[in-house]
Amino acid sequence: MKIQEPSRPWEIVHMDWVTDLPPGGDRSYNAFLVIIYRFSKTPIYLPCHKDDTAIDTALLIWNIVVSWTGIFTNIISERDPKFTSALWTNLHQLFGTKPSFHTAYHPKLMV
Repeated sequence: MKIQEPSRPWEIVHMDWVTDLPPGGDRSYNAFLVIIYRFSKTPIYLPCHKDDTAIDTALLIWNIVVSWTGIFTNIISERDPKFTSALWTNLHQLFGTKPSFHTAYHPKLMV
């Protein structure tokens, strides 16, 4: 599957988690949500908790990233329940964004 090239910054992003980290920070974070925007491949690392819900994740993305960059056109992620839940389906419909899911390891998608 070939992913289109973005025509502007923050149009297409990849999202994934790095989990099972030792607790750190004032809130004992044990994971990071990594958002990479395809236009320049710039990463954003958001500290979070492995057991955060879909709502927690949506609020994290909205409050820290979308409020700064605007709404993405396409979000590429693995099939994590946080991204495939009813909440995310409704958010995609509301914002007019397109979800794209892949299996856990697809190096050709990340190019």
